[in-house]
Amino acid sequence: QVQLAESGGGLVQAGGSLRLSCAASGRTYSTYAMGWFRQAPGKEREFVASIRWSDGTTYYRDSVKGRFTISRDNANNTVYLQMNSLKPEDTAVYYCAVDDVGTREYDYWGQGTQVTVSS
Repeated sequence: QVQLAESGGGLVQAGGSLRLSCAASGRTYSTYAMGWFRQAPGKEREFVASIRWSDGTTYYRDSVKGRFTISRDNANNTVYLQMNSLKPEDTAVYYCAVDDVGTREYDYWGQGTQVTVSS
């Protein structure tokens, strides 16, 4: 199994930046992609960004393009989400997840880290 340890959430003013980290342990050699999702109060969980582990191909939801950057450190089995120009609507619990090779779903999820952006 894969265990995910998230960090970097916090309270920041609009326009500020945060960097989220998610370190994976366990069967990380089987990773196809890692991603970030978020869930705001009263809303459904939504996709934020993902990165293919083998070649670094990235995907972003439209609302974060140009502001967020997902990256990976293969040696340390860690994925990052650099969040710049934060907006109040970015406020949510952010979850990292692992998509294992051979599946078409995210198989492992972190506990989540709170990101709060004040206006």
